[in-house]
Parts: sequence; C-alpha cells; structure tokens
Amino acid sequence: MDRETRVFAESHFRGLRGRLPGRVGRTPDRVDFIERPDAFSYADFVKGYLLPNEPCVFSSAFTEGWGSRSHWVTPGGKPDFEYLLRRYGDVVVPVANCGVQEYNSNPKEHMLLRDYISYWREYIQGDYSSSRGCLYLKDWHLCRDSSAEDVFTLPVYFSSDWLNEYWDALDVDDYRFVYMGPAGTWSPFHADIFRSFSWSVNICGRKKWFFFPPGQEEALRDCHGGLPYDVTSPALLDSRLYPTRHLCGPPLEVTQEAGEMVFVPSGWHHQVHNLEDTISINHNWVNGCNLANMWHFLQQELCAVQQEVIQWKDTMPDWHHHCQVIMRSCSGINFTEFYHFLKVIAERRLHLLTKGTGPGEVGGGEGAGLGPQQAAFDVGRIAEVLASVVAHPDFQRVDTSTFSPRPEELLQQLEEVIAATVSL
Repeated sequence: MDRETRVFAESHFRGLRGRLPGRVGRTPDRVDFIERPDAFSYADFVKGYLLPNEPCVFSSAFTEGWGSRSHWVTPGGKPDFEYLLRRYGDVVVPVANCGVQEYNSNPKEHMLLRDYISYWREYIQGDYSSSRGCLYLKDWHLCRDSSAEDVFTLPVYFSSDWLNEYWDALDVDDYRFVYMGPAGTWSPFHADIFRSFSWSVNICGRKKWFFFPPGQEEALRDCHGGLPYDVTSPALLDSRLYPTRHLCGPPLEVTQEAGEMVFVPSGWHHQVHNLEDTISINHNWVNGCNLANMWHFLQQELCAVQQEVIQWKDTMPDWHHHCQVIMRSCSGINFTEFYHFLKVIAERRLHLLTKGTGPGEVGGGEGAGLGPQQAAFDVGRIAEVLASVVAHPDFQRVDTSTFSPRPEELLQQLEEVIAATVSL
C-alpha cells in the first residue's frame, strides 16, 4: 500500500461515520471483469472493489503460472485424476453429500482422496448419477496437510490476510481450502465465515455464482425467519412461505471459467454450482477493510446465543460466561479469541512501525512484504474496532486479568503510534 492509497482508504472510513462498511443495499448492474495483470494495481483493487465491497472477476491471465493449473489438469481441461492420486491419494479429505440437506448445509464424511476419486470416476461413468448421492470434496486444508509451494501463488490483491496470518502464527489452523467435484455439485446459500472476504480460482471447470449484496438476504427469509437453502428452488415463488421475496431484486449472476478468479466481498450471500467437473482453490480472509464487519457479526452471534438461553439468565451461575462458551462452539470464535486475534495482528504492526521490521513476511502491498503505509493503516483500523470492543458491556464481563497486554493498554499503544505516524 502506498501513501496515496492509505490516505484514500482512511478518508473512506472517516466518511462512514460509524456506519458499517460495505452495506451496498443494491445490486450492481454487472460484475467487472479484470483482463490484464499489468494494467491493474493493488491500489486499483483497494479503491475499486475492496473499499466499495463489490465483486469482480479476474481473467485466467492472473493465474496462468500456477503449478496446479498445469499439474492438476489434463491437456483436455479435465481433472488429472492420475496425478492427484500419485500426489495426494492417501490424504484424508472432507466430503459433503449435496443431495442431503442438514439444516442449511450438507452432512460430511471423511475418506481418502483415492476413494473419492474412485467414486468420482464411477459417478461420471454412471451418467453423473450414483446410489451414494452427489458427493462434493469441500474445505480440504491442503496447505495445512502438505506443501502447497508448487500449487498456487497468492495474488498480491489478497495478500493483506489477517485471518491466515493469525492462524499461521498459532500454527493450528487456516482458512485456505481446495474444493473439487463433478458437474452438479454445489454449495447452498450462505455468507462466508466471520463475514470474511473470499477469493476463488477455478483450476479447471466452470462455476455458476448467484450473488446478493448485504441486506437483500433479509427479504429472502421464510415466514419462520429462516434463510433459504436453495435460492433457485421454486418454493421461493410461494408468497405464503416467502412473504417478502418480492422485495428482493434478482441475483447478480456470474459464470466463472477455468483459470478465472472471483473476489467475493464481505457479507454478500451467495450460492455456487459446478457446471462441469471442477477443482477450485479458495481462501477466506479478513483485514482492515472488513474488520468492523467481523466485529458486528460477532456481536450479532452473541445476541443470538443470549436470546436462545435467556430463560436461564437468572438461574444459571456465570450465565454470560456460558454464552461465550456456546458462541465459540457455534461460531468458532468468541470475544476473548477475537481480542487475541486483534492483539496478534496489532503487535506485529506495532513491531514494524516502531522497530522497522516485522516478525516474518506479511503481505499487503505492491511488493512481497508488509510496508509501513499498510501497517499504519492496519493500526488505525484495529484501534477503531478495539475501542468498540473495550466499550462493549459483554466484553467488560470477560475476565481479562491474565491478558497481556490488557486491552486498554494495547489500545493506548495503538493510539500513541497513530499520533506518531500521521505524517508518515
């Protein structure tokens, strides 16, 4: 990030005046297609898509050097099952059954990749049908399970990635995934975890995307308040079951070709169908541009938990603590872990700005590593959200006596560095 882009981004957030970033509330007429890597900078992406929180599609030219696009694909553009078997056949992978609805998702099982490929081949030979159902390999943590050095190169546009930076620092998890499955496999209607951004690249095959900007999903709720499982279902035409469906505009539809890269903005609900046998690489990511969205989502999640167990508030000892425990089991994170997430990223940025170096290479600029302008922008965004966290009544009930530094101390450090870097 250069200084001009940092100033532009900071001005953008000042102009929001406390409103959530990225609440589009309208459907753009189309999704922009970015053709040439040499004519599209990191600053172009930040100003044109990241800050406005609108989707775009990058051409296959952006991924033409990826190892997976040559090794994982046959000359005819199909998945290279033989290569995948040789390289990853004994890896255990998660597989969802697209033909079975479990709440608003699909039940999962685990199997060896070689067994999934055997199923896939039989599915193709059976004219894309099987008594075992329509199985979709989803959420395979390839980067966590094995080296991905020859698989892909992280695009600079998505390199300011706090979510994976945090989990890499803890060395316990990540939000980098491989999906693969036959034509007809699909992902039900959803918004991405923690209201993160995501990006998705088709290594081979084609996908059909249905996008709804933040807020429009509310008109799709049924008479019981639930969101639809499948937005293409004829059931949505039933005005008794979906009484406000007419208030929602049509989805923004995108057909993603092989090699192309889709940017999914924060809070956009979407549904995705594989039109052909398809392999994709997908990352979820959070940074300063959607951090406030993540914090807002976590507050909503806690409120939902509290509402579910409100009847025990006066009788359950330490009710507020139990709500945080339930929230973490349901959402994967609670207020305590969110503070530690902020702390890890904040300390890395403070280290760079005060010492001139960072603990490891962290993406986010035109070059390979984190620069001072990106770090200064990040510190400002963390400080704004941390101030809201510290003031939140439910966070004030969290025992922070063992936190180091204490939240108020970290906030003070951030504010001091912000004052010192105004003229950076």
